[in-house]
This record gives sequence, structure tokens and C-alpha cells, in this order.
Amino acid sequence: MTSEQRLAQVFVELADTLVDEFDTLDFLSTLTERSVELLNADAAGVILADARGVLHVVASTSDRAQLLELLELQNDEGPCLDCLQSARPVVNVGGGESRERWPRFSTALAEVGFASAHAIPLRLRDSVVGAMNLFCAGDSHLSEDDVAMGQALADIATIGLLQERAVRQSGLIAEQLQTALDNRVLIEQAKGVLMASAEIDVDQAFRLMRDYSRRKNHPVKDVARQVVTRTLSVEHLRRS
Repeated sequence: MTSEQRLAQVFVELADTLVDEFDTLDFLSTLTERSVELLNADAAGVILADARGVLHVVASTSDRAQLLELLELQNDEGPCLDCLQSARPVVNVGGGESRERWPRFSTALAEVGFASAHAIPLRLRDSVVGAMNLFCAGDSHLSEDDVAMGQALADIATIGLLQERAVRQSGLIAEQLQTALDNRVLIEQAKGVLMASAEIDVDQAFRLMRDYSRRKNHPVKDVARQVVTRTLSVEHLRRS
């Protein structure tokens, strides 16, 4: 298999998020593993921001990579954090500059056996959802083509993540809508029961249930269910 064929295969692999068993952690682990393979790195990891903007280490190809990413977050320094702030790749930072910009990170990098690190943002237009770290045992240099390839991998992974979130959100909205519709049907049934048993109109029936729910601090749907199952009578609604 040529390098071009392998790259195309990886793109297809990262684009396939519309599956029932989609797992975010497994997906990001795949991103790190393929990035190590295609960019000649020795380890990689991903840091993501949650809905509140808090950063978390979510994937790594080795314990050493995970340790370095945790140190970045704890010490608030490192290429990944600069990458997140700028939304641009942070690559090919020499040893002297690295020690000046990130002294604690650079020390830890050497202690665990790496000589250089790069960071590529996970972004879509103005949305930056995280960053990927690449760690190398040697003093590696990424070419323009390497950076473009790494960014392409990160971009397609970001699209996959945002797509999966959108699908999950749309499913949640659909579920909430169905619940609302089911509750509405239940309330209409309860209105009918009250109208038939107490000879009141539809507005009076709803007011009885609503006033009772407010006095008792019970959801209207629960009151309606009790009316439908005859465990709550109109007399009880009025008396309470």
C-alpha cells in the first residue's frame, strides 16, 4: 500500500462516525495512533475542552504522553495550551526556545525520554475543541507537508466529533419532544375524565389539575396520570 493509499484509508476511518457503536474515546485513540504512524512521532495525545471550557486529557498512545499532557494542564504551560489559545499549530520549537517558553514542561519532556513536541489544534472555522500533542524521541522537524497532513487529520477528527455531538443533541431534542407530546396526550385524557365525571368544561378541568399541582408542588403530568388511573378524584382536587 502506498503512503497516499494509506492516508486515504485513514481519512475514511476517521470520517466514519455515523455508527451506532460510536465511541469518542476509541475514536480519539485512533486519531493519536494514526498520527504517530503517519507523522513519524513516537507518541501522541489529545486534550479536549468540555462544555464549560475545562480541559481534559482524553486520549494518549502511552503513559508517558498522558503524563506530559497532565503536567501541561497542571502547570498551565506547554505547546498544547499555546496551540489552544492561538488556534494554530505550534511546531518546530527549538530546545532553547522551548526551555524559555515552557521551562517545567521542557524539563518533564526530557525526563520521560522525549526531545521535542508539537501541537496541532482540533478546530473547525472559529471553533477550537481541543489540541493534539505529538512527542518525539529525537529533535524532530515537521515539514510544511507534515503540518498540513497533521492538520488535515485533526480537522476531519474535529468534524467527526462535532457531527457526533450534533447527532446526540438532535436525538436528545427528539426525545424531549416525544416526552412533551406523550405528556400532552396524558393531560388531554385527564381533562376528558374530569369533564365526564364532574360535568365541567375543558378549561376548568385543566385549571383544577394545574392549581392542585402548584399547591402540592407536583408536575401536572403526574397529577394527570393519577386522574386517568382514578387515584385522584375531582373532589380531592377541589378539597386539597
